[in-house]
Amino acid sequence: MSTTTGPSPDRAAAEAPDRAAAEAPSRVLVLNSGSSSVKYQLLDMSDGSRLALGLVERIGEETSRLAHTPLLDGGRATRERFGPVPDHAAALKAVAEELAADGLGLDSPELAAIGHRVVHGGLRFTEPTVIDDEVLAEIERLVPVAPLHNPANLLGIRTAMALRPDLPQVAVFDTAFHTTMPEAAARYAIDVETADAHRIRRYGFHGTSHAYVSRETAKLLGKEPEEVNVIVLHLGNGASASAVRGGRCVDTSMGLTPLEGLVMGTRSGDVDPAVTFHLMRVADMSADEIDTLLNKKSGLVGLCGDNDMREIRRRIDAGDERAALAFDVYVHRLKKYIGAYYAVLGRVDAVAFTAGVGENAAPVREAAITGLEELGLAVDAGLNAVRSDEPRIVSPEYARVAVAVVPTDEELEIARQSYALVSG
Repeated sequence: MSTTTGPSPDRAAAEAPDRAAAEAPSRVLVLNSGSSSVKYQLLDMSDGSRLALGLVERIGEETSRLAHTPLLDGGRATRERFGPVPDHAAALKAVAEELAADGLGLDSPELAAIGHRVVHGGLRFTEPTVIDDEVLAEIERLVPVAPLHNPANLLGIRTAMALRPDLPQVAVFDTAFHTTMPEAAARYAIDVETADAHRIRRYGFHGTSHAYVSRETAKLLGKEPEEVNVIVLHLGNGASASAVRGGRCVDTSMGLTPLEGLVMGTRSGDVDPAVTFHLMRVADMSADEIDTLLNKKSGLVGLCGDNDMREIRRRIDAGDERAALAFDVYVHRLKKYIGAYYAVLGRVDAVAFTAGVGENAAPVREAAITGLEELGLAVDAGLNAVRSDEPRIVSPEYARVAVAVVPTDEELEIARQSYALVSG
């Protein structure tokens, strides 16, 4: 009589962890909730691939739109829905329906976590954090220093928690990467007691992007992040600079709010604080009116009426003097921060451009670097003109400091941090 034997107990025990690892959920849904929108991506962290992405916009309006793109098997056909989406709960329900139609529903056992972008984490949240009632309460306490962002982030979190109360929800904070700044960089020179009582200090934003781009720049140079000093220029409609020494932020341009620093699409960036008092006195403007002026009617749009760099360049080519002035003010501020952060770091290995303008506007990169040759910086016109979705060097070989274009990927960074936290 023959007998069939299975694997020995020792072998079975050895194989069990491998089977468990293979079967462990590896997908992360990343949510970026704005006041009237939800951006989302579903990623598989076993290989970093994207399974789906989309956007719900104009939430609360009759003309709401959901655009969903499944990416399975190389597909990129976008499905659209139009019609009223009254609130974030309805938006996420619609997202769940679209994902389910592709076999990627939120009830999938392969979903390991939902990762949320949260703009402001104050000084308490320096790492990605699993969300519980205490974390929610602290995010809410930070609303006064992030009134445009944290309330919307909270809406998205609470809605997702209601949909999947059993699933880990992870907050990844825009401010976290900047919490390594020394006090000399983070402190404003105002009365310490007043500052501490009202949490007034430089927090910085776009930290998820700065973290990702600084590491990818090191990789592009063939080095570890700990070996590299990088100036990162995140240039989108919102814009910020950071000085990163050995993988740690030591200074950044945005401050208590995302208003400080570089010239942006609609935000002023650095401005004399007395402008506020002057406008109150001579223009009889209220605090809310000045807030709107500096956040929504300034920057490029305030200088020339446009905040799209492509349109500004077209107008410059047509001889428009206001557009040329706006471009010059924008670039002048960039140069100031490059020089300042060069001084802060002492040694710079690379200047990395990222985000919509940084990745796509070759004239901005050229203008920002031109004249900084004595600092070891230069741009190769041919390399700079090339359009690509890949990280690349656009400086000539002789340049002492690399000038890089590194596409940012905040969703992948949020997914990585969320998955690392929940997978142990």
